[in-house]
Amino acid sequence: MVQYSLQLDISFAALSDPTRRGILERLGRGDASISALAANFEMTLTGIKKHVRILEGAGLVTTEKVGRVRHCRLGSRRLDNETAWITKGAQS
Repeated sequence: MVQYSLQLDISFAALSDPTRRGILERLGRGDASISALAANFEMTLTGIKKHVRILEGAGLVTTEKVGRVRHCRLGSRRLDNETAWITKGAQS
């Protein structure tokens, strides 16, 4: 149960920021480079990299460097555990 709780904490912490939620929404429409995300959110490359790193740590985003460009895409996790936790709480 502790491990499950830790993953929930990491996921919800990552989702707590509106910029990170916006990044996920943007990546839901297709892959994007770090520089494209930075332009969309009017942030510095360093700022957007920090947000992407947090999302990557939660398993919500993956990145791949191709040449000099780092590409971002949605991760394989689809928030199933988080949805189950919310649903379980709503049924109590």
